[in-house]
Amino acid sequence: MPTTPEAVHHAVITWFQQAGRDLPWRHPDASAWSILVSEVMLQQTPVSRVLPRWQEWMHRWPAPADLAAAPTAEVLRAWDRLGYPRRALRLQECARAIVRDHGGEVPRGIDALRALPGIGEYTAAAVTAFAHHGRAVVADTNIRRVLARAVTGAALPAPSYTAAERELAASWLPAQDEMSVRWNQAVMELGALVCTARSPRCESCPLAAGRCAWVAAGSPAPLEGSRRTQAFEGTDRQLRGQIMALLRSDEHPDATRLAALDPADPERVRRCTASLVADGLAIWDHEHLRLP
Repeated sequence: MPTTPEAVHHAVITWFQQAGRDLPWRHPDASAWSILVSEVMLQQTPVSRVLPRWQEWMHRWPAPADLAAAPTAEVLRAWDRLGYPRRALRLQECARAIVRDHGGEVPRGIDALRALPGIGEYTAAAVTAFAHHGRAVVADTNIRRVLARAVTGAALPAPSYTAAERELAASWLPAQDEMSVRWNQAVMELGALVCTARSPRCESCPLAAGRCAWVAAGSPAPLEGSRRTQAFEGTDRQLRGQIMALLRSDEHPDATRLAALDPADPERVRRCTASLVADGLAIWDHEHLRLP
């Protein structure tokens, strides 16, 4: 790559200072808890859908103790249509663990964060960086894509996070804590707004002029198998969402009402209903299904 890491850091951070979105969880007064909630909500979900839900959650449950004490059914209703509703359950379990084990304050340190329910490698690193201003390797899909293109010349990163990618992200992380935080924020935003998966706006990228290996190589197409497509229509995930929508609307459907969601495949309905119960997202109350 025909440039230095310091030049890349400067270019991306300068771009972010001018083009970064004004999001409430980025404000200086954002609490560690509000940032943790935003990171969980933003997993596989765009900012436009997360923002109104996050604002509602922080109004209702501004601290871990508030969410910990909330009725689970209300938590699931408030999650609304963000998708992957198990994240809502994990967040409440996380809040309860923070209250029980950490005096109601989000703990510091990767190991302590990883020990919380539902907090994995990425979220622990993101909270360390963005809430506690510590040096951490934050590697979401956007960061992985920017590094894949700019450094290795690949159109897209591998379908799953590899050890080689982890080493790459670590090698490009600035040594100073505050600089590393700004770099993580900036390169993530670059991937979200400019270096997108399907329609990158290279003409607006601070790395396009002599700093991007992918552009230098002629912007080759993705390797076969590197692009993941996830169908939704007609999937069990879609049907689970339809059942959850019924439950959030205060309906307590019985087996007959549930079967009407897919008359052609009643076994699929039973399977999806059973999976929601197994995940703790629904319970049978006599012959009717309801939120827990």
